[in-house]
Amino acid sequence: MITAVIALMIAFAPAATAATPSPSPSPENFVNSISGFLRNEGKPLEGVKITAKGQGFEGSATSAANGAWEIGVPSKGSYEVTLDEASLPESIKLADGQQNPRTITFTETSNQGTIFAFGKGIVVQQQDFGQNLLNRLVAGLSFGLLLALAAVGLSLIFGTTGLTNFAHSEMVTMGAVLVFAFNAIGMPFWLAILLAIVGGGLFGYVQDAALWKPLRRRGTGLVPMMIVSIGLALAVRYTILFFFGGATQQLPFAQSADIQLGPISISPNNLWSLLISAVVIAIVGIVLLKTRLGKATRAVADNPALAAASGIDVDGVIRIVWVTGGILASLGGILWAYYRPGVTFDMGQQILLLIFAGVTLGGLGTVFGALIGSVVVGIFVELTTVFGLAADLKYVGALFIMIVVLLFRPQGILGRRERVG
Repeated sequence: MITAVIALMIAFAPAATAATPSPSPSPENFVNSISGFLRNEGKPLEGVKITAKGQGFEGSATSAANGAWEIGVPSKGSYEVTLDEASLPESIKLADGQQNPRTITFTETSNQGTIFAFGKGIVVQQQDFGQNLLNRLVAGLSFGLLLALAAVGLSLIFGTTGLTNFAHSEMVTMGAVLVFAFNAIGMPFWLAILLAIVGGGLFGYVQDAALWKPLRRRGTGLVPMMIVSIGLALAVRYTILFFFGGATQQLPFAQSADIQLGPISISPNNLWSLLISAVVIAIVGIVLLKTRLGKATRAVADNPALAAASGIDVDGVIRIVWVTGGILASLGGILWAYYRPGVTFDMGQQILLLIFAGVTLGGLGTVFGALIGSVVVGIFVELTTVFGLAADLKYVGALFIMIVVLLFRPQGILGRRERVG
């Protein structure tokens, strides 16, 4: 039933109508692609020709007004990517040490990115370590807060039901996919975002009404319910794959030049993500601490039986928590699509372990612990690249720090020590 609802929510979105920049003349049904953005000192470079050769295929693209380019390729593998230096604007050249042509090899994703640096871009980054550290710190805060949106919802669900919900990753994916779907059929961008957030809340409501509430009434144990959530995650993920496709798509305004705020260089999308996440989390915190609904939610989390005996509608509170969790996860998914950037069918699954890490690090079932844990994870992920850790390993570092902290404080940063036995 739930997968049928998901299918109805995204079936009307044509998967190939993404607003992709300056596509290659290759066939439109290519699932895999190579892409990138050309910028010099923060300004996009337009009209630069890029060519990709390999696997018996040759294709090319020209960078768009925002510097974006993308070449569709027929299969994964290794490709030789060449930037036509003759097409560069006058007085602009590749930075020293840039490989051109260069070999690009696909990993697990359907889109492989590559960046060409110009002028003194690489040298400046190496010399100005303090500037890079500050920028990564701000980026980590932005990433940590968007993780916190999803982690707070997951923590609320765990606190009130005890369920470790592995399908929470698909609630994250749903937000970004629905924005793409609504925008693809011509809806205004602001309306697409609003409906996507509402759709995330509806997804949470349907999950609880159709699946989790019946299982709770039957007295199903938490371990079987956790296994059900894994099955639900797989079912929803591949339903999205069937209708949405495996390609990486871009949301409107996904790429923009960085802006300078004093000593900090940050993209407008990351800045908006940071502000929106902070405001929404603050509102959730105020609701939990100051309102009657928040007090009822905390009572259910502490002791459901005692809360029910006190006249609190436990099922009603849990239903509201599921809707809230869906809304927060969807909003986090939209921001994640801009942070990456790109929308894929498995984008929520890519950060699920980081969300769990934030919740566990902060303390299971504690909302403010999930916030602090997620911020720690986000900042650590970004700062590891400053100190030479390969970008592909930065998520491993975050999980490692979680393990280290839990070795010395098993209950997490804000969790309560409990006696067992």
